[in-house]
Amino acid sequence: MALETRLDLKLAQKLVLTPQLQQAIKLLQLPQLELSQAINQELAENPFLEEEREDEVVETQEETEQEPRETQPEESLLPLEKMMTFSVDDYFEERGSDGRDLGYFTPGTDAQPSFEQFVSASTTLYDHLSWQLRLSNLDDSTREIGEAIIGNINDNGYLTVSIEEIAEFCKAPVEKVERALEVIQGFDPPGIGARDLRECLLIQIRTLGLEGTLVERIVQNNLRELETKNYKAIARMYNAALEDVMLAVGIIEELDPKPARNFSSQETNYIIPDVYVERTSEGYRITLNDEGIPRLRLNRFYRRLLSKKENLTKEEKKFLNEKLRSALWLMKSLDQRNKTIYRVTESILRFQKDFFDYGPTHIKPLNLRDVAEDINVHESTVSRVTLNKYLACSHGIFSFRFFFSSALRSENGDISSTLVKEMIRKIVSEEDPRRPYSDQKISDLLKEKNIKIARRTVAKYREELKIPAHARRKRLDI
Repeated sequence: MALETRLDLKLAQKLVLTPQLQQAIKLLQLPQLELSQAINQELAENPFLEEEREDEVVETQEETEQEPRETQPEESLLPLEKMMTFSVDDYFEERGSDGRDLGYFTPGTDAQPSFEQFVSASTTLYDHLSWQLRLSNLDDSTREIGEAIIGNINDNGYLTVSIEEIAEFCKAPVEKVERALEVIQGFDPPGIGARDLRECLLIQIRTLGLEGTLVERIVQNNLRELETKNYKAIARMYNAALEDVMLAVGIIEELDPKPARNFSSQETNYIIPDVYVERTSEGYRITLNDEGIPRLRLNRFYRRLLSKKENLTKEEKKFLNEKLRSALWLMKSLDQRNKTIYRVTESILRFQKDFFDYGPTHIKPLNLRDVAEDINVHESTVSRVTLNKYLACSHGIFSFRFFFSSALRSENGDISSTLVKEMIRKIVSEEDPRRPYSDQKISDLLKEKNIKIARRTVAKYREELKIPAHARRKRLDI
């Protein structure tokens, strides 16, 4: 077959996502906090957008979309001729004449303190350990090894590299690295710098002065029995009374397996509901949460500026027209986003009305396709709407995905897998801690309630609920 170069012309249909459509899709799936950040970013970049204040008159949608009208300049706005020659220095000189602090200072005056001086920062684990290392009476080479060790301690307080790797990095003998590690393991918090759980607990035991006791021997040799709560085997191994073993286990349970957890740099992120569903005398009321979301409107000054086309260059007119189209599309996309979220919530309310009336035990099987067909949108749109968004009602705050679950067969019809998980959680919470139920026993209890579910499925749901196996739930000290 010969190879040749030629030109072909053919017709084809394809769906192309324009930048505006991509922006609308992105806004649709953003949660509350990220949406606020995205809008603030647009406010900073687009001069046509400004935040609408509560004490100002709200413009109607018709006035926003129509062509800018010729109006007389307001007193609060500069005339167009003056704006063209107005400088930033003139603005600050004019506004600063009444003695107000504008957040800046002129040369020759006393320097104002930076706002960064008033921002508090939490102490990190690295700073805390480095501070103790500087206070230690060590030579320079040992201190350098200590810095390498501290730099390889993770957020849980464990050393993540071997002694040999640190010795090779610092060009030092292994014995010297071990002595430096021993010094760091004596720092606060107790248990820091350990290479595994056993060493972490032993360091804390030595700090408590419990060397040579039953507590140390159990940690040294019986972590497996501790995990399975086989306390009788531990008592037989050391020929000790079960009460003494339980006392030692109580001390071990007070030790911290993650000694550096208090120095975690992760911030606590609180859930902000995107939608509120309230029950009223007339039914349910759906309210979108717009708290913290800037309300946008078009800047009247730039609209008038764009109408004075004879005073603008070609590049300026092109720039302002692009920014105007971008601002209008953003406002339209935000409005469409709110309408879509409202319609999806309304559909969920229709399908899951028993849940809102009686609680989580009455949730029904539901999938994305059902809601998509109900409101006549694509399934992917519903998926984006329900991603990382939360709904608040009288029963608590729930993720939108909570209302979507697969169906399980039962003698009374299909039942939601979410309901089965809640039933498993309730069975475990009501069990005897001394004789916890096995997965097979939980399966049998569910069959008594006309819910046939295999043991493996019970184990799967139990792991999703982060419920330990029955051997780890067993308690003998009650």
